[in-house]
Order: sequence, then structure tokens, then C-alpha cells
Amino acid sequence: MPEPGVAAPLPWLVADVGGTHARFGLVEASGGGVRHVQALRTADFDGPAEAARAYLDARRADGALAHAPRAAAFAVATPIGREPIALTNARWSFTRAQLRAALGVERLRVLNDFEALALSLPALPPEHLRVLGPWPPPDGTRAVVGPGTGLGVAGLVRTPCGWHAVAGEGGHATLAAGDDYEQAVVAHARREFEHVSAERLLSGIGLPVLHRAVAAVEGIAAPALDAPAIVQAALDGGDALAARTLDTFCALLGSFAGNVALTFGARGGLYVGGGIVPRFAERFAASRFRARFEAKGRFAPYLAAIPTPLIVDPHATLAGAAAALGAAPDA
Repeated sequence: MPEPGVAAPLPWLVADVGGTHARFGLVEASGGGVRHVQALRTADFDGPAEAARAYLDARRADGALAHAPRAAAFAVATPIGREPIALTNARWSFTRAQLRAALGVERLRVLNDFEALALSLPALPPEHLRVLGPWPPPDGTRAVVGPGTGLGVAGLVRTPCGWHAVAGEGGHATLAAGDDYEQAVVAHARREFEHVSAERLLSGIGLPVLHRAVAAVEGIAAPALDAPAIVQAALDGGDALAARTLDTFCALLGSFAGNVALTFGARGGLYVGGGIVPRFAERFAASRFRARFEAKGRFAPYLAAIPTPLIVDPHATLAGAAAALGAAPDA
């Protein structure tokens, strides 16, 4: 196995494994970007090795893969620690040894998906961001939050050895209401769940819960809709419940993001990632997100100086996984 700091041998397989989709790509040259990206549904495969083999077989068939990957980085939506590694919002479970053997790679890096997304931040070009708040950002610690299937959180700290990502599970922290209306919404959600975390309402699995809670507070019947249907109904217009749900989502996310920025001291920016918000970027920019992000009493001026860019690059996590391969072998 290569020593830490030694570049991983090319080509690389990189993966962004979430609760709904696993996205794969290839890095074929030093300093090159991630190419040949494909998303596969996690529910269609028994585990990451099976999905990766399906992806690699497809790339061999279309002529995109001349040589088998010699190194791989998997950014997965779960805490990384003791094995087996089990996804939080999907049924996949695996060990590093199993995955390394199945792929036949010399080096394998497994990291949290938002740790990888944080590592992508320094190299994100301006066209991959929708900036809210002041710009350019000051140099300093950064943080990222992102509603996808779940709700991810991570930090990025500059050290003498470069940028270091800090993985966390802040999405499972208790969600705080910012006003009486939100308090009523959270109280209704608590009838379904003993603990109402931020992820319970601010995620793909959480939007239907938020939709039901808003309907209860409004005193109207809620049709059974999944997250994409709720977002689309709000964007289409004419669905007041879906619109109120999305507005409440943005406000709660702003308050939560402000808490994360304060916790990390993220003067270099609080970035918004994940797969949900880019679907309604214009509405998000016009929402109460930014006002609620700054609404922290005496620390409102502190937060007003922090930019909150929306990441609109769907493959940023793959780029961060590739960056992780240049750091050290998996441990």
C-alpha cells in the first residue's frame, strides 16, 4: 500500500453514495477532472461493490475505460468509524476489506459524503456557485450544509498542511423553531417522532413530514406527496400548501445554517449543497433563508458578513472524493 502523501496510482474510481443514488466517475489523469459520471439507484443493487462493477462494466462497454481502476474513493452518507459501514438512509452495509477486494484496487479511501463535499470547496469555480450574501468570501474556516435524502453537515479548516475537512452529524441535532408558527409545526412533527432533528424536516425524507405538519397547523388535508412532488407543486403555482411548506423549509434551513456557521466560526462561508435546493434556486434566493441565517440577535452583524453560496455543481462531492485520494490511504 502506498505511503501517506504518495499520489494514488491512476486511474481512479470515485463514488458519491447517498440514500437514493450512487454516483460514479473516473479520474484518468493527474490534475484531471472527474469524467464519465453516471448515477445508479442504490435500491437496485445489494451493495457498493455490485453498483461499482455495473458502472465499470458499462464504461468498458462504451470504450471509456481502458484500464481497471487502481485506486478508489467512496464518499458515503453515514458516519465513518467502526465496521461494518452502514448507510444511514439505505440498506447497504460493507467493510473496507470487502470493498477493496471486490474492486481489486491498490488504495481505497472511504469518507463521509459531506467531508468530501467540504474538500471540494476551495476548487469550486464561480460558475458552480449561486452566491447569496457578500462576495468574495474572506479567508477562513468554511462549512457546508446540504439537504439531500438526509441532511449533511461538515466543516473545512485551513491548517499548515492544507485544508482539513471535519465530518459531523449535525443534521441529527435537535431542530429549533424560530417563531410561534414553526413551533406549532415542530410540535406536530413531534407527534410522529420522539426526536425532531433537523433532518426530520429539512431533507428528502423530511419534506413529506414537514408537508403534513404544515397542513395540520393550517387545518387542511394534506395529499400524500414525496419530496420531488412537493417541490414541483410549489414551483408550478396554485398549491398553497406546497408553497407554504417550501417557504417554511427555506426559513428553517436558514436558521439551522446560521447555527452551523456560528458553531464552526465559518467566516469563510456557509455553503449550501445537497440535491434538493438547486431544484428551486431562484425561489431559494428570494426566500427567507438569508434573513433567518442572519437573525441571531447580537451576532447578526457577524453573520451578515458571511456569504452563503449555493453549490449548483451536482458532481462536487465526486471532486472532493478525488481530492481525498491525494491525502492518505484509508485507515
